Amino acid sequence: MSSPAIEPFRAIVISRLAHALKAEGRSVIHMEFGQPSTGAPPRALAAAHRVLDADAMGYWESAPLKARIARLYEDRYGVAVAPERLLLTCGASPALVLALSSAFRPGDRIAMARPGYVAYRNVVKGLHMEAVEIACGPAEHYQLTAAAIAALEPAPAGLIVASPANPTGSVIAADELARIAEVCRDRGIRIIADEIYHGLSYVGPQPTMLAFAPEAMVINSFSKYWSMAGWRLGWLLVPEDHIETAKAYIGNLFLTPPSLSQHAGLVAMDEHAVLEGHLQVYRRNRALMLDALPGLGLKTIAPPDGAFYIWADIGHLTDDSVSFCEQLLRDTGVATAPGVDFDPVEGRTHMRFSFAVSTPEIEDALTRMRPWFSARLSGKLTA
Repeated sequence: MSSPAIEPFRAIVISRLAHALKAEGRSVIHMEFGQPSTGAPPRALAAAHRVLDADAMGYWESAPLKARIARLYEDRYGVAVAPERLLLTCGASPALVLALSSAFRPGDRIAMARPGYVAYRNVVKGLHMEAVEIACGPAEHYQLTAAAIAALEPAPAGLIVASPANPTGSVIAADELARIAEVCRDRGIRIIADEIYHGLSYVGPQPTMLAFAPEAMVINSFSKYWSMAGWRLGWLLVPEDHIETAKAYIGNLFLTPPSLSQHAGLVAMDEHAVLEGHLQVYRRNRALMLDALPGLGLKTIAPPDGAFYIWADIGHLTDDSVSFCEQLLRDTGVATAPGVDFDPVEGRTHMRFSFAVSTPEIEDALTRMRPWFSARLSGKLTA
């Protein structure tokens, strides 16, 4: 079997250009990645320094951390989770690979929303499975619906659900999550729920898929809410009947996440005040972006109800989002993500902004972009 062809992550290409321009002395604002600019909570950093001095470290899976994550499900959602169901991973990306490889076979059909996170489609393809993308536009609130899943023929083996979602920031209401869970249960579709943006919501707390589908596999990560992207720490929650299978896969594929990250992550989980402070920064940044977008000519966007993204329609300006984002970067120093990463069909006329940077950077980026977009709207500037 030959290796399947998967598309590159074009935001990484944009980021490489951004770093090259920065090396030349240019001022660059990084809005191309969903990466918090804040860093790990100070007490977590202090704990890591202490561990470096006292622990040689090695392969390790922290029982205290697993117990604390289990308590998170009780505290945040009112859902009881046994710590044994939690497998610690090197971030959400290996958790996705672990979930797909341990629960499905080559040739299985895995459904997902379009637009959606680029790695869903590409990891599914890379594992010799078939990605079944469901178009989700304004009429669907840019999200999956139970009706769309019920209409799939034949029923897919699996479904990837993300709420809040990347790149749109859209969320699925609790009653719709319940209906999705019911359809999947009736049709024998296994659910993988990506919940890495939980805690980052501007419309109230978001429910876990476990509340409606206890048998779901759930992915989460310290990269977003806990602001620890570079620490590479996450988890996969599996049903009890899948624990041993998943353990066999993780032991052979990934071993364990970094010991240092597990020590720091345990402390970070109780830094509520610091983390909620980050959320308030994102809330301010979101408000600034939403206020400025109409003036940039970007009037059609997905509702950014969670995460820290703006998914904007630029079809009136271009049909080549890669060139558009590259030119924006070269001319203004503002790095953004082209839509084709997230939607191979409609993405050529869309782009994604991440507002996970500092508020002064948002203000600076908007100052730089206003005349650039104005020139594009008036036809004086072409890609």
